[in-house]
Amino acid sequence: MFKAPFNIVTIGLLSLHFIFFIACNSDVKRRKLPILGERDTTMRLEAGKYRIDSIVHTIPDFDFINQDGKHVTQADVANKIYLVDFFFTSCPTICPRVKKNLLHIAEELKNDPEVLILSHTIDPKHDSAEVLHTYAQKLHINTKQWQFLTGDKEKIYEQAHQYLVAVQEDTTAAGGFTHSGNVMLIDKKRQIRGYYNGLKETDMKNLVDDIQTLKAEK
Repeated sequence: MFKAPFNIVTIGLLSLHFIFFIACNSDVKRRKLPILGERDTTMRLEAGKYRIDSIVHTIPDFDFINQDGKHVTQADVANKIYLVDFFFTSCPTICPRVKKNLLHIAEELKNDPEVLILSHTIDPKHDSAEVLHTYAQKLHINTKQWQFLTGDKEKIYEQAHQYLVAVQEDTTAAGGFTHSGNVMLIDKKRQIRGYYNGLKETDMKNLVDDIQTLKAEK
């Protein structure tokens, strides 16, 4: 009598393994973080034919002053994954809550040399380097990992625009400024890879996971 090389149990186990393999690979694909921001296009001539290239939005070069009075530029984030937010030290509403959640992030990443945090004040008239230094000290922040930045107001607001977030002076708002509580995730190529609500602990947990996803990218 002919015997089937596989019985029903074997086939079932193989099917489960196959489904698990597909699921795992699909999960990897789902975990690929998007590159955010508008894309530009450019045309070039190659081998007698015109080709259109897509240019991904990247954060341009910058130069700000940190809490220690030192310049911080794009060179300081070279080959780093970094987080960005915009705040002001006298903020009476969302800033303290965002900073509290970022403190938890900083604690989890304190031994990770690949990750930095940059917090830009949107009130540079008040938030001098000295004010930021005192602010960082009160929060017991390791400023080697987490920099607080000030500088020319127009340049800071332009930088916020590059991160695709809105900030503005508003006399009708609490504290005199309006801004979001978003934290942006930037990869080693200075591309925006995610936005996270700094007021939500679940978003902050997702942010930690997404940092690991970026680190695993080839």
